[in-house]
Amino acid sequence: MFRNAVQPWHLLIVLVVCLMVFGSKKLPDMARSLGKSMRILKSEARALRADDPKS
Repeated sequence: MFRNAVQPWHLLIVLVVCLMVFGSKKLPDMARSLGKSMRILKSEARALRADDPKS
């Protein structure tokens, strides 16, 4: 049903819309904070799996 739903030109449109909405000065800061959030999420998920007692 959704075969090939995300084409490269879809990503280009999303990038252009983000540039128009947020501006080119805010995007690097947003990407940096998103990367930090992803690292925190990964480390917390890894810690939860390590603390999970296997029965």
